[in-house]
Amino acid sequence: MNCKNIKEKVGIRSVLESFNHFPVKENKKTAFYFALDREEKIPSLSVDFEKNQAFDFGTGRSYDVISIVQFIKKCSVSDALKYLSQFVCITEKSSSKKLTIKRENYRIIKVQEVKHPTLVDYLKFRKVFEQKDLVKEIYYEMGGKQYFGIGFENHSGGFEIRNPYSKICLGKKDITLIQSNTKNSEIAIFEGFFDYLTFRDLEKNQSSTCDYLILNSTSMLFKAEEILKNYSQIFLFLDNDKNGKSVKSKIQNQYKNVEDCSLIYHEFMDLNEWWKLSKH
Repeated sequence: MNCKNIKEKVGIRSVLESFNHFPVKENKKTAFYFALDREEKIPSLSVDFEKNQAFDFGTGRSYDVISIVQFIKKCSVSDALKYLSQFVCITEKSSSKKLTIKRENYRIIKVQEVKHPTLVDYLKFRKVFEQKDLVKEIYYEMGGKQYFGIGFENHSGGFEIRNPYSKICLGKKDITLIQSNTKNSEIAIFEGFFDYLTFRDLEKNQSSTCDYLILNSTSMLFKAEEILKNYSQIFLFLDNDKNGKSVKSKIQNQYKNVEDCSLIYHEFMDLNEWWKLSKH
């Protein structure tokens, strides 16, 4: 697969999503993202989906899908092409590697309770099957083909979709805030919904004492900043990686009474991995 073919077949949105970069502002043809190499409050990376290119107003640098991968992964062109080749053969379900599907026009066909054997087994594998009522079974059409997965809804009506083969978002990327009927002064924060399901499984025999915020991506933290001001106690269940530690630092610096709960699973990537693999 040469450079020209990659640039024609691989969408820049999908590439950015694979590195956990999502739009802050967008319309049908263009969007603004936070910069790839620095923290900022006002997004400066302009992305043109039709031209499949990006421009950083802060540095004056332009990117295509290949140069974005090179910049983020600090790799050669050939290594970038290898990385991007996964987006071309995304429908090969025989692959055991989790991939991010190219997000094109889609249509949700059906939403129902989780019943499909593959998805039931997947929830059991993640050890959160008892929390199946908190997610949905979503059937959707994309690129003329039909797919299905476990769906978790965000505040913009979009769905985070997971199955054993893929990880995508249908619709606009956003956070998910789950509040109880009573006004709580405490909130627990998770990066992804499987960590949230894990926590709910851990506390299944207890009454909930807090609200829950699922970021659905560390890049969505800016949408939660005003929300978090309403809580006197914040519990963090973030990933033990660079992004998770960066978000933890930002929250600890901006708010009082923040408790880092990642110490519970410090030898694992996240709460769900600890729940799956450790002995309880």
